[in-house]
Amino acid sequence: MDLCVKNLFPANSSCYRPISGTRSCNSFSEITLFTKQHYRPFLLTASANNNNHGNSSSSSSGNGEPSIPGNNDGDKSNNNSQKRHQINLDWRDFRAKLYRDELKEIEDTDTQKEGGTIDNSKPLGTKWAHPIPGPETGCVLVATEKLDGVRTFERTVVLLLRSGTRQSQEGPFGIVINRPLHKKIKNIRPTNQDLTTSFSDCSLHFGGPLEASMFLLKSGEKLKVPGFEEVVPGLYFGARNSLDDASRLVKKGIIKPRDFSFFIGYAGWQIDQLRDEIESEYWHVAACSSSLLYEAMTDSSEGMWEEILQLMGGDYSELSQKPKQEDP
Repeated sequence: MDLCVKNLFPANSSCYRPISGTRSCNSFSEITLFTKQHYRPFLLTASANNNNHGNSSSSSSGNGEPSIPGNNDGDKSNNNSQKRHQINLDWRDFRAKLYRDELKEIEDTDTQKEGGTIDNSKPLGTKWAHPIPGPETGCVLVATEKLDGVRTFERTVVLLLRSGTRQSQEGPFGIVINRPLHKKIKNIRPTNQDLTTSFSDCSLHFGGPLEASMFLLKSGEKLKVPGFEEVVPGLYFGARNSLDDASRLVKKGIIKPRDFSFFIGYAGWQIDQLRDEIESEYWHVAACSSSLLYEAMTDSSEGMWEEILQLMGGDYSELSQKPKQEDP
């Protein structure tokens, strides 16, 4: 793997495609469970994650990098964000339980016909993954066999940081989360002062082929961090323009340096490109528990491709056991 790590957060990038996006937060979410047998819609009332604020703070920063909201003094949107977070419900857990119970109901149909009962009271568990019909912010893209031999994406898991918006024609983007470099920031001798002090012992990962770097911040589901984009409950992301705010959190003792991981590069698509790749069966789309995604920040994340597929079950689990296809 050939990587340029001279400057982790370059001021300018000649081969970087600008990305920005906004996404409205709705208080009603329709959840559709889909199986091979049928679809079942549910309507869930909840406060959605405040991933994108829907104002100018979510637009491109003008230097070719995704613009990440910062902690600006006097920003009233931060106060509103805190209020929304107070009633935030991780509807993804709710959906996952519905999906699990739906599958169990189908599997136990014969037992039920014979007079047996179905027990849906079993807790969901801390780690779960299941397929979903299409991409959404916080989902993962799991490479299929069709990407075997494609070195950059072979057997990768991509965490989608933003799902893109058709209204502004801004495409989705994310980071590869199962390619740790087994290096620390101090090993690349960065010139940025914050990187050499606050984050010198943070781990480095390969994030994708496009030139720009990002970091993940794990706060846990109880501690909210206004000013950063929350991907799933307890997991945020930032880029170069939010590095100063991240450093202040560390210096104030609010977040520990070990709660950060840095990713060199990212993956991005045009507005319809990703859906075309999914329809062409290059990617499986899945939702995963927050606790499972926290593994993306460790050096043991290399096994996430197999682990997610096994948790998805069925044909997905069988795929995790197959050897790689030979290059044509």
